[in-house]
Amino acid sequence: MRSLLLTPSRKLIAASTLALVIAGGTAATYLLPSQPATAQIEVQTGAPNLGFADLVEAVSPAVVAIQVRAEVPTQDIMRRGPGFEFDFPDLPEDHPLRRFFDQFDDQFTPPGAPNGQAPRRFMQAVGSGFIISQDGYIVTNNHVVADASEVLVVLQDDTELAAEVVGTDPRTDLALLKVQDDSVNDLPYVEFADDEGRVGDWVVAVGNPFGLGGTVTAGIISARGRDINASAYDDFIQIDAPINRGNSGGPSFNLSGEVVGVNTAIFSPSGGNVGIAFAIPAHVAQNVISQLRDDGTVTRGFLGVSLQDISEDLAAGLGLDSTDGALVTETIADAPAGAAGVESGDVIVSVDGQDIEDGRELSRVISQIAPGTSVELGIVRDGQDTAINVTLDRLPDDLDAAPAPSDRSQQEEAEPTSTSIGVMLEPHAGGEGLVVAGVEPDSPAATRGLAPGDVVLEADGQVLTSMSQFEDVLAAVRDSGRQAVPLKVERDGVVRFLGVPFASE
Repeated sequence: MRSLLLTPSRKLIAASTLALVIAGGTAATYLLPSQPATAQIEVQTGAPNLGFADLVEAVSPAVVAIQVRAEVPTQDIMRRGPGFEFDFPDLPEDHPLRRFFDQFDDQFTPPGAPNGQAPRRFMQAVGSGFIISQDGYIVTNNHVVADASEVLVVLQDDTELAAEVVGTDPRTDLALLKVQDDSVNDLPYVEFADDEGRVGDWVVAVGNPFGLGGTVTAGIISARGRDINASAYDDFIQIDAPINRGNSGGPSFNLSGEVVGVNTAIFSPSGGNVGIAFAIPAHVAQNVISQLRDDGTVTRGFLGVSLQDISEDLAAGLGLDSTDGALVTETIADAPAGAAGVESGDVIVSVDGQDIEDGRELSRVISQIAPGTSVELGIVRDGQDTAINVTLDRLPDDLDAAPAPSDRSQQEEAEPTSTSIGVMLEPHAGGEGLVVAGVEPDSPAATRGLAPGDVVLEADGQVLTSMSQFEDVLAAVRDSGRQAVPLKVERDGVVRFLGVPFASE
């Protein structure tokens, strides 16, 4: 493959006396006002743009179109009447229009549909993918092949090959296919990059947008580590190469022809590309695809904690030097972390020496470690550094595994007492903590989101049992020189920590 060579720097000199303008094929000379001499501007430039033709020619045979056939759920099928289509909405039983649609439902039932049931119908969809082995393993997105009854792979030369789904991973939206014809063992393939590159590096996307097939777009890496709330493991590469519907599952290449990402999502108010696309980075895809190829499924390490990020107020209240780390709000019963000694209020700052920036990074790091592996957690507890070894378990199928909420439905009636941070508290019947009965407007407690009904379980790590104890804790924190008090608060069964600053005097 031809390499790109840089030429010596090209000097750009500011114009001072005249300019030559070509318009309509006629040259005209215009005198410009005399300008004072200026320093020369030197700009480092590369060779003239050689384009991406060689790269595209080399990698395109490994990029495929994927055609999927899947059955449409009965409730999504349009009922057909003579000469037109009508979509009966799925309305609640008590909706005022439900009776109207039920009355006319039978008139639009298709002929031949027994007992008023709509006939089975199938839909077809298209996506993209790329071959990673000579014998026909193909990477694509999970959402491209989800619920597929038939999968057809179309090569660059229009050869069609039936494929089977080896395994899928909805959490990262990846899927692995395999060509069913065992005699196929000489397919062109591409490899993942060891390094996805830096922000500003070129990327070239090849795929099947809108079913057109064999389409190439180019752009740069716009950002790394994007979280688009797709899952707890978001770590997307953002690129500005135009990506549209049908590109899903296709590759983005670096200039060496290596796959740096699997295109999976676009930000689009209108359904079309607006220059913001997201790709699953190569290191994530490699890990998932390797497991799918070996076992047909993906297993992830499981720590068993609920986490939250650390705000500036919380850092001040906890006496931390920075907001780095993941704060443990609760440990899950019988899970590895709690069994090893991790406690609510601990701040996890590293895993096996790797620094942790926030809760999302901790979840992602743990998920990439095999169950049964022992890891060392670097923890800050009560301002002191400690280390705890935890043997990871297997992540349950339940994506939302979390501590069960406590039963705090009963509250004893007592006169609420106001505190120095602007929150009125009263004792809590049948449980630990103090109940928020009211919050003073514009107080520190109000600005940090405390609301009536919240239960303040702890203040500065101390389990609360009385108002006098709470005020003693506030006084001790203020005397220590800290500017905020850390509170452990429960709302609707969910436990969070808040850093509430002291009111300025």
